[in-house]
Amino acid sequence: MSRPTSVASGPYVPPAPARTLTAVSADGAHLYVEVHGPEGAPPVVLSHGWTCSTAFWAAQIRELAAGHRVIAYDQRGHGRSPASPACTTDVLADDLEAVLAQTLEPGEKAVVVGHSMGGMTVMAASARPRFREHAAAVLLCSTGSSRLVAESRVVPLRAGRVRTWITGHILGSRAPLGPVTPVAKRILKYATMGAGSAPHMVEACARIVHACPRAVRHTWAAVLAGLDLDHGVRELHAPTEVVHGASDRLTPPVHARALVAALPRCIGLTELPGVGHMTPIEAPELMTGKIRELVTTYVTGNAPESHPTPAQQIKEGA
Repeated sequence: MSRPTSVASGPYVPPAPARTLTAVSADGAHLYVEVHGPEGAPPVVLSHGWTCSTAFWAAQIRELAAGHRVIAYDQRGHGRSPASPACTTDVLADDLEAVLAQTLEPGEKAVVVGHSMGGMTVMAASARPRFREHAAAVLLCSTGSSRLVAESRVVPLRAGRVRTWITGHILGSRAPLGPVTPVAKRILKYATMGAGSAPHMVEACARIVHACPRAVRHTWAAVLAGLDLDHGVRELHAPTEVVHGASDRLTPPVHARALVAALPRCIGLTELPGVGHMTPIEAPELMTGKIRELVTTYVTGNAPESHPTPAQQIKEGA
């Protein structure tokens, strides 16, 4: 597993959890889980993306924990969760179900938030009975359901087979990322963040990503390269909000718009100008605010009777 080397000061220092536990997935894989905030408070479940860890949600956890029970877990092979030979979207869904079973009471409703691969985890679990039992609403940020490598703009070439081939080899490289140097931070910022991202944001992201073992990075990159979860989007019947960065090179806006068009109950699309792929770190206040709104509407309050159409959501988010 990776050795977290998070920043030591500032808003992205991971808060200390109220408690930690181990969730055991269907195949016996162990998952590190943190619970923040008071027991009995409305729950929020956070699922991070490729090469990240629970530390990625530090800003959201710190702000939400006063009045919410925030549940964050490390995907298998990431953070403090041991690596496993099984790496598929099905096991991602199994893992999320295991976390829900371990942390929520039967029938208890939560807002489930997925960033990047965490969003794909939600799509993979969308038809599972336990997910449907617990998901009051969903927030998908900086994610997509298919054609990830073909649509990626990390490589500044015209779309086509050459760009796809180069992109796949870069993202799936077995090469070590090495220490967090100024050059490494510039590369990471270009690939994953908006041009205006503050240095402390880049530092936090670099430390999290560089802590991911290269074997884990390579294995999950291969899974994402062949991703096809379009069916999972169509099965995601919980009210779902979509957030993406207009400057996202890893999952460009075309993915968000495809999600909006396919989701049965899309309740909003927010496009963030100047923001890249790392939305929870680049736009922490907005992301936290969206989560609060979903909790108030769908967990502690009353869900609205009607929702705008996908076409309206695209217009409003543009």
